Amino acid sequence: MTTTTFSGLGVAERLCRALAAEHYTTPTPIQAKAIPLLLAGRDVLGIAQTGTGKTAAFALPLLQRLAERAAPLAPRSVQALILAPTRELALQIDASLTTYGRHLGLRRLVRRHHVGKHR
Repeated sequence: MTTTTFSGLGVAERLCRALAAEHYTTPTPIQAKAIPLLLAGRDVLGIAQTGTGKTAAFALPLLQRLAERAAPLAPRSVQALILAPTRELALQIDASLTTYGRHLGLRRLVRRHHVGKHR
C-alpha cells in the first residue's frame, strides 16, 4: 500500500510548505479523493464526519486555482464566495484559508449577513 502525499495529489509547493508547517503530512480519505478532482475543475459533493479534513479538501484546490490565475483582475473584484451556515464556521474556514494560503498573497474577507424578515 502506498502513502499518498499532498504533492502527489497535485497540490502546489507553496501550499505544501504551509501544510508541512502545520504538520499535515498525509491527506485524509476525503482529501485524497476530492483534491485531484477539484484541481481538474470538476464539481464535487463530499460528505464526511467532522474533523476529517473537508475544509482543506475544498480550500487547497480553491487557493491553488486562485493563485495560478494568469490574467490580471479588476480591483476589488471577488474571486470566490464561500457560504457558511454559522459565523463560527465562517471564522474557522477563514482561519484555515489564512493558514493554507500564507505563501500566496491572497486576501480574504469574512462578512456577516443577517437573514430575517423583510420590512
